[in-house]
Amino acid sequence: MSDLNYERVATAINYLSQNFKKQPELEEVAQQVHLSPHHFQRIFKEWAGVSPKQFMQYLSLEYLREKIFDTSNIIQAADAVGYTAQSRVYDLFVTIEAVTPNEYKRLGKGLLIQYGFHQTPFGECLIGITSKGICALSFIDVTNKQQELDCFFDKWSLANLEFAPENTQKVVDQIFSQNNNNKARLLVKGTNFQLKVWEALIKIPNGSVATYQSIANAIQNPKAVRAVGTAIGNNPIAFLIPCHRVIRKDGQIGEYHWGRTRKKALIGYEMASQN
Repeated sequence: MSDLNYERVATAINYLSQNFKKQPELEEVAQQVHLSPHHFQRIFKEWAGVSPKQFMQYLSLEYLREKIFDTSNIIQAADAVGYTAQSRVYDLFVTIEAVTPNEYKRLGKGLLIQYGFHQTPFGECLIGITSKGICALSFIDVTNKQQELDCFFDKWSLANLEFAPENTQKVVDQIFSQNNNNKARLLVKGTNFQLKVWEALIKIPNGSVATYQSIANAIQNPKAVRAVGTAIGNNPIAFLIPCHRVIRKDGQIGEYHWGRTRKKALIGYEMASQN
């Protein structure tokens, strides 16, 4: 049921995004998801904590431009709220550990990776975990499920891969719980440049957004905006490395590996949780 409700919410977000200037009434939006206005309003507020129209206000160009200005220097902003070597995502601490160069070359040979598919507030996900930390997290839909699984297998082609949803479910529950204080360790494969970008991303405060340029500035490579965008697009761990918080300098949401509608859902959900 939670996945069905997210699909309804996503449909509504997409409709509101396309028709927001017309200020559609609740009844009109509810029709898009084949629900009564009362039922739709209840589901949306249970999911986001705010009404559909309030949610879209967080995603307006004016609001997002203001948030970009507030977070123009993401490292200072992160330090100001206590995010230094670690970053808090909801109540979860996140740290990144890279595989060793030798492990990188061996594509995880000898490493046990357990994986599973699970429901989240933002649709189904694929997660991979190791004794060293979470090594994969991606959002799934009917059009990309096999593609995401194939990509995961290719990246860790020499590892021992075990389908173990009974173990990965516990980790997913921790990640998407707002009342969890466990530290989330991430195990990633990437170049030094990619690691710098991903580490900068986890310093963007929850409920805030940053630009590609501000990420480039944060890693002290202000001319590398295009390369920053590429590194963000190659982020292997959704949500915990919050590439969804990076938007264009004009306030537009921009693209997202797991879909623009999901990116809007993630940003709006986090902003609503801060208000």
